[in-house]
Amino acid sequence: MQQSTVPHVTLNNGSKMPQVGFGVFKVTDDDAADVVGSAIESGYRSIDTASLYGNEHGVGRAIANADVPREDLFITSKVWPSEYSFDGALRAYDESLAKLGLEKLDLYLLHWPAPQTDGYLEAWRALTHLSEQGKVGAVGVSNFLPEHLTRLADVSDIVPAVNQIELHPAFQNRTSAAVNAERGIATEAWSPLAQGGALGHPKIVEIAARKRCSPAQVILRWHLQQGRIIIPKSQTPSRIRENLELFGFTLEASDLAAIDALDLADGRVGPDPATFAG
Repeated sequence: MQQSTVPHVTLNNGSKMPQVGFGVFKVTDDDAADVVGSAIESGYRSIDTASLYGNEHGVGRAIANADVPREDLFITSKVWPSEYSFDGALRAYDESLAKLGLEKLDLYLLHWPAPQTDGYLEAWRALTHLSEQGKVGAVGVSNFLPEHLTRLADVSDIVPAVNQIELHPAFQNRTSAAVNAERGIATEAWSPLAQGGALGHPKIVEIAARKRCSPAQVILRWHLQQGRIIIPKSQTPSRIRENLELFGFTLEASDLAAIDALDLADGRVGPDPATFAG
């Protein structure tokens, strides 16, 4: 079993979250036990799933089979907008726990704001209830824009610990990241490699050759040096290991600036949170 060398980020409620986690979007339930098991064996201690992914049973099998104490793992799941009511979100949390075989999650997120209704406000009330009862380690949101965070602040004194947003070199989501920082919310980047779309950029390839690492490692290191939490995903064991080998090199300020310059107005690969209904 590989020991973890991943640093932790201290969230606004005092919880400590590994800065590099393992995402399981589009991993089937049948494959999840082996894939997540390989990730834990390689040194990952943070696993990010969601009710929508349909693989919580498989993730739970990997956790149960891992030769790692439960307290050393950080498990995240998310509630889908179809469950956005007070009772619905509480029920969804219990269902995720049952599928994962856990007594408590370390982080529970609202998956999308789905702002066509105000359902996320009632769902947030449920998550803060779980937090106040000590039934979850931390609560947060995913894909929330600044205006959605403002609505939450109007109805609750509990600030999300994390906002998991699309962020990669082609879509750096700077306004959302800046507002997260202003509010004391940790930014977690999903699709940190733009689903592989950023790997072939000549500047990324040039830096990788100079640093004697892969383009993926360059991009992931760029995220880390700017303080973000990341959840790269792969089902290939060698790449699972490679995506965690980020601590033997650093990028110079000029490298960071060069990657910063790759931001595009139309670089988004996922839905727009302002219009996506879930």
